[in-house]
Amino acid sequence: MPADVFSHQRGVFAEHLTAGAMNLPTTITELMKELRRVYIDAEERGEVLDEKFIESAPESLDHLLAEIAGAAASYQHIDIKTFLLKTKAMLIKMDHKVQLSRNQASIYQHLASIGVPKSIHCVTLNLAEEYLVNAIARTSLPLPEHSYRLTNANYLHIVIITDNILAASVAISSTVKSSKEPGKFVFHIVTDKKTSSAMHAWFSLNSVFPAVVEVKGLHQFDWPPYASARVMVTVEEVHQGLMAYREYSGGDEDYRRLEGLSPNSFLLLNYLRIHLPELFPNLKRVILLDDDVVVQRDLTPLWDLDLNDNIIGAVGLEHNRESHCPGPMLGHYFNFSNSLLPSELEQDQCAWLGGMNIFDLEAWSRTNITATFQQMLRLNRESGFLLWRLGWLPPAIIAFNSKVHPIDPSWQLPGLGQQLPAPETLKTSAVLHFSGPRKPWLEIGFPELRNLWMNHLNHSDEFLTSCRVV
Repeated sequence: MPADVFSHQRGVFAEHLTAGAMNLPTTITELMKELRRVYIDAEERGEVLDEKFIESAPESLDHLLAEIAGAAASYQHIDIKTFLLKTKAMLIKMDHKVQLSRNQASIYQHLASIGVPKSIHCVTLNLAEEYLVNAIARTSLPLPEHSYRLTNANYLHIVIITDNILAASVAISSTVKSSKEPGKFVFHIVTDKKTSSAMHAWFSLNSVFPAVVEVKGLHQFDWPPYASARVMVTVEEVHQGLMAYREYSGGDEDYRRLEGLSPNSFLLLNYLRIHLPELFPNLKRVILLDDDVVVQRDLTPLWDLDLNDNIIGAVGLEHNRESHCPGPMLGHYFNFSNSLLPSELEQDQCAWLGGMNIFDLEAWSRTNITATFQQMLRLNRESGFLLWRLGWLPPAIIAFNSKVHPIDPSWQLPGLGQQLPAPETLKTSAVLHFSGPRKPWLEIGFPELRNLWMNHLNHSDEFLTSCRVV
């Protein structure tokens, strides 16, 4: 509000207030002192305004002035306390409206970020139908003559766990285009049962040769009893967590409502990343890519990286005191006021990033990392979900603690679903990670960044054009 307008309205306050009341201050200074005294006195007595009183409060400052003017014109008595309570009720009412508007905006944006666009849903349905009617869409993946590559250590094995067909396609296409020897790459896609046929049809009809792709639904894994039992512990814990979260009524209700709306919060596919050794028992090493990435550089040097006896390689850990965290600190994820958190975690410690990680599966299999992850999931559920924000990464940070090898930050640029990066880092980063709500396949994605993703789609593909993806 401009200073001259505020000064005028403040004068109107005093004029109407003193005109309709007896023995009240006649100057602004005296009026403010008296208002402050009455306010402090009410606070010390712990007076709480009734909800009905708040609802009946004036809608704005102009309405409050009009009410005072009306009372003054009819020679009604206006005391300081009544005026103060009406003003306070008006401010609370206005604040409620602002908070409601913000919550609605947050919910609408959140729904836009987690919803599946009609165009992508259309593609999935059409591909599922194509799988049923077209023998080519059911072609073996990979072809029998290339199946030996699936467990051959001489090839680079990239794992993508997703139910998003086009996201997986872009991640794979960009990796192949950026590689010097694409024939060395083997892509392992793990998906759910409802998406597996459509995913299979897409990659049968859209070959990435000389690289090869394997598509496997969770229902197609044939685990030995010990591995199946271990996986079922996680499946059951995620299920129990979902049930408990729906019943839980604590913490920040607005944040919980948004968090609970997200299908990723309890999406089983996300949590099954902790079972890479069970999913791929015949592989010694894998690179795990999230489905919301675009690869701009050959990943071969990453594959050859020495992890120095660690289990995972990740961007995010700071190299020295002067450098800044490429991503969030642990304080972003964890509630450090809770004593149940492991004492070795520090609030200002850099958190390693997901999106692109390399794992030593052989070394992992000899640890209790998976059991620790499952234990922390249970602990967070039993605490009423007070230890960390929902998701796979927080318990993974705890489970892999002290077993993470830092990767140079130039390998990954995170946060492209949250903010626009500096142009120079956009060009030089090996992997662009669209972490955040504004995914590149959504209308709310940044237009400047969506093209980087869309460029890896075939704009003449019949499925994409008929469903208006491109």
